[in-house]
Amino acid sequence: MLRQLLELIRFSHTVFALPFALLAALLAWAYRSASGISAGWRWSELLGVLLCMVFARSAAMAFNRAVDRELDARNPRTQGRHLPARTLTPAIVWVFFSVCVLGFVASTLLFLPNPWPALLSVPVLSFICGYSYAKRFTAAAHFWLGAALFLAPVCTWVAIVGFDNPLPAVVLGGAVLFWVAGFDIIYACQDERIDRQEGLHSVPVALGIPKALRLAAGCHLTTVVLLFVLPLCYTQPGLGWVYLAGVALVAGLLAYEHFIVRPDDLTRVNVAFFQVNAVVSIGLFAIGALDLSMK
Repeated sequence: MLRQLLELIRFSHTVFALPFALLAALLAWAYRSASGISAGWRWSELLGVLLCMVFARSAAMAFNRAVDRELDARNPRTQGRHLPARTLTPAIVWVFFSVCVLGFVASTLLFLPNPWPALLSVPVLSFICGYSYAKRFTAAAHFWLGAALFLAPVCTWVAIVGFDNPLPAVVLGGAVLFWVAGFDIIYACQDERIDRQEGLHSVPVALGIPKALRLAAGCHLTTVVLLFVLPLCYTQPGLGWVYLAGVALVAGLLAYEHFIVRPDDLTRVNVAFFQVNAVVSIGLFAIGALDLSMK
């Protein structure tokens, strides 16, 4: 059953958001040390970031699968998921969701004496889970998902530094927001017909696939711009040429993503979604970590 639950929430896809939270943690620790607030990093904070990310994403994915189970059953692309296929029951998924919620709230206590993670845990998780209903009433659902992942670096910064100079985390979070919204728009192109049939809202339904892909490209261009802006906001201890070179590589990967997905050929959406984006998130974290280690 555990294997099925991990498949249900696509646990391996935690790789998309976790590297950005870890990059924000590295930035926060380096800023805290350079500013003389306190020295170095703490095991409890690293564990807290890891557990909060895993539990928050797992709770949100379980919630999404539970509330969307009837829609998934009517979509040929998603009929094989665990709830429509009845390999898991809704009751089991709701229990798993509840355990993840409790695990997330408990994990915020690792940041004490900073009270903000615990105080904000329920509002943050409510916002993240609220995404599951967004496509029922707004085509901006992709940006809600992006905003949910925007919280990963921002909340990490607040957990480690508090509200002292949060601009670097906000800029990094903004880059994540548009990155996620862009690739979610691309992914939603696969369901344009069924979403229209079900009365669901998405950018491909609202604009058509060609215009949706152009908007996704605009989102990813915004991501690249914000990543280049980040060093201007993060001056202590700063980011250098290694980071900038990494951003240039990210720009190339995102351009490749849009090259292989075209309005008349969506067969490589999964390559763009899963493979290219995994390289983007892990690669940017690795480059950022290397740059900070050279200070």
